[in-house]
Amino acid sequence: MTIADRWLLPDGMDEVLPPQASRMEELRRALLDLYHCWGYDQVMPPPVEFLDSLLTGTGTDLDLQTFKLTDQSTGRLMGVSADVTPQVARMDAHSMRHRGPARLCYCTNVLRAKADQPQGGRSPVQVGVELFGHAGLEADLEILRLALTSLKVAGADELHLALGHIGIYRSLVQAAALDSDQERALFAALELKSPGALAEQIEASVSDAALAEMFMALGDLHGGPEVLDAARDAFAGAPAAVAEALAQLRALYRGVLEAHPEVEPYVDLAELRGYQYHTGMMFAAFVPGYGQALAKGGRYDDTGRAFGRARPATGFSMDLKLLATLVQSEPACDGIWAPADGAGVGEAIAALREQGMRVVQALPGQATAPEAHRCSRRLVLTDGHWQAVTL
Repeated sequence: MTIADRWLLPDGMDEVLPPQASRMEELRRALLDLYHCWGYDQVMPPPVEFLDSLLTGTGTDLDLQTFKLTDQSTGRLMGVSADVTPQVARMDAHSMRHRGPARLCYCTNVLRAKADQPQGGRSPVQVGVELFGHAGLEADLEILRLALTSLKVAGADELHLALGHIGIYRSLVQAAALDSDQERALFAALELKSPGALAEQIEASVSDAALAEMFMALGDLHGGPEVLDAARDAFAGAPAAVAEALAQLRALYRGVLEAHPEVEPYVDLAELRGYQYHTGMMFAAFVPGYGQALAKGGRYDDTGRAFGRARPATGFSMDLKLLATLVQSEPACDGIWAPADGAGVGEAIAALREQGMRVVQALPGQATAPEAHRCSRRLVLTDGHWQAVTL
């Protein structure tokens, strides 16, 4: 590498400069304060864990995103955290072992071998919450409301919420007795949102005519609240778990509108993001102008089982870097410019800083003006006292 190239960063790795770094820190504190008010306790997971713990219950997607290295002490494979959720599930199941519901929140850097989105970053700052120990709709609704409130705190004005439930697809797969290859093929067709591909896979894999119609209907069931009525009719002969999942979605839809009437919910029963580890309700929140979800989450009850303690779990996560771009504002020009020397100037500067003031002291021979350092006032000596006066 030449001297001219040494400033280059790996693809997907980015640095955060002023004023965006300040905006991120303000938002991080605002979100953690919000979660504290809702009863969530902050945790700080380690950046690296043994691989078999880090990837438990998460499927192949996270495996492909995880940087792997060998522990020189034990020879075991370790992974750099690419998603905090499995780590927090381990904490709840093994390290904390609360008897009742546990509410945990976090904000930490993660590292990914590949970006989630084309041209996306590989070093997001993941912030989110997890609620363990309650299987009822109340927990899911709390998570949904908190996710939407988080986006409001971040400055989102026009929110769109996509709601789904993985239990519908899983119940149909179980009723059709599909093997793993058939299930994967059908899953891929649904992800493509292609009626032709879906019809082809259904014809090849589903022998029961009634179930075949239900799978085909699944690909078309997306839209407003009318989708839930259409789904009730389309799945009239489905297993009881399907009707239960639809009832849950209806209750969640109604609960979101009551708490956030300004939000526009959207139902998509063929949305299978996180299929390998989600067990119930799933959601993603979008803002116009962004090609990816700003918040996503759902229920994942089985993750703690590998740690010896299966607990109901639901939560969501966001990328703080992405959230901080919702509001583009110039940093405040409210600093006080102080001279490099002068009788008592050090004491005056210290007193102002103790009051929370931003004071920039000039260095000897400095050529830059106060405005370049976001200072709107200057410290001047008047009648033996240092005073801040407007520039």
